[in-house]
Amino acid sequence: MAVRKASLGAIFLTIFLDLLGFGLVLPFLAAEARSTFHISAFTGTLLSAVYSAMQFLFIPVWGRLSDRVGRRPVLVWSVFATAIGMAGLGFALVFGASIGWLFAARIFSGIATANLGTASAYIADVTKPEDRAKGMGVIGVAIGLGFIIGPIVGGPLSEIVVYGRHGAIPCFVAASLSVVNLGWVFFGLPESLPKENRAATDRKLSPIDIAAFRDAFALPGVANAILVNFLILFGFTAMQQTIPFFAEDTFAMNRRGTGYFLGSLGLTAALVQGAMRSLSKRYTEAQLVRAGTLLQAIAFGSFCAAPSIGRAALYGAGVVLAIGNGLTQPNVSAYVSKRASAANQGAMLGVSQSVASLSRVFGPAFGGFLYSWSGPLAPYVASTVLLALAFLIALRLTESGVVAKEESAS
Repeated sequence: MAVRKASLGAIFLTIFLDLLGFGLVLPFLAAEARSTFHISAFTGTLLSAVYSAMQFLFIPVWGRLSDRVGRRPVLVWSVFATAIGMAGLGFALVFGASIGWLFAARIFSGIATANLGTASAYIADVTKPEDRAKGMGVIGVAIGLGFIIGPIVGGPLSEIVVYGRHGAIPCFVAASLSVVNLGWVFFGLPESLPKENRAATDRKLSPIDIAAFRDAFALPGVANAILVNFLILFGFTAMQQTIPFFAEDTFAMNRRGTGYFLGSLGLTAALVQGAMRSLSKRYTEAQLVRAGTLLQAIAFGSFCAAPSIGRAALYGAGVVLAIGNGLTQPNVSAYVSKRASAANQGAMLGVSQSVASLSRVFGPAFGGFLYSWSGPLAPYVASTVLLALAFLIALRLTESGVVAKEESAS
């Protein structure tokens, strides 16, 4: 029997099913926690913050472990644990006597799903440097599709009542998808990292490896790229976690409507990242990151004006934001990847994804704090300023420092 060859198509389904489960709970979780457990918007956004805090700690762990043992074993474990975590979240919503059960479920799920660094390294294993942006676009397309289907389906499903509470059904659906994903990863996903290219076994697996951060930041342009991505995701996640409150309080939108709004953002991002192959032939990663960052700064400014204009302005700002985000995410990963060697792809991309997760820790908490204490527009004003700063830093991205790694690509 022929051995399956590692490819972009093989990893795409894994990432898509993983992100689809995440998208299912996005439209309602913070709002459901606010209405069910009578907490503030700030506390509701902390559910996302603790989830991302665990990703910040464990993305580099799984990335470095995958450099040692291969990508496939790490992905098998991650998907299996994700199924448990999503089922636990569903039971916490139905039977949890306090908000603490929700936080416990999100903490476990954050540890389980910290696999984007490993998935990025898988893609780097199977692509040539000149195709790296297109390859990283696979993650963007998977995220985009997850955010199209997930919120659109999850919003209506969250309205189904189970034992007097909403939101459990999307969680159980997400857990079921993870079981399907586990079957695919176990039986259909081949290993991408040959044994001869694996890292030495003495590499540290602690959550924060100062040496790995130092090595990553020493590469030309990488520190600026990671900082730009941190600011982008800081503002984006502040929007993502406060938009259920913003849509309900300002535009009287229900969770179904919020799901459709988030779905439109996912559709736009998927279309942009689906066009990444053509774009990457005409423009460099640095140029696309700059363009995307500027668009997102404009979009956040438009969010601030939306309440005085109407719901159409809200959708318009969201589409512009999604276009900009669709340009930046795969190109930041490609920019970092092309400056790392074959043996440390998982570590370098793990650092990048770990810092991105750090922004997902503080972004929602910052947005929720401003929303609770300064009003609905405050998170979007602050994000406009942050994205303008990110654009100025993106102007300093260089094109030097690319490492030839053709021998590591299939």
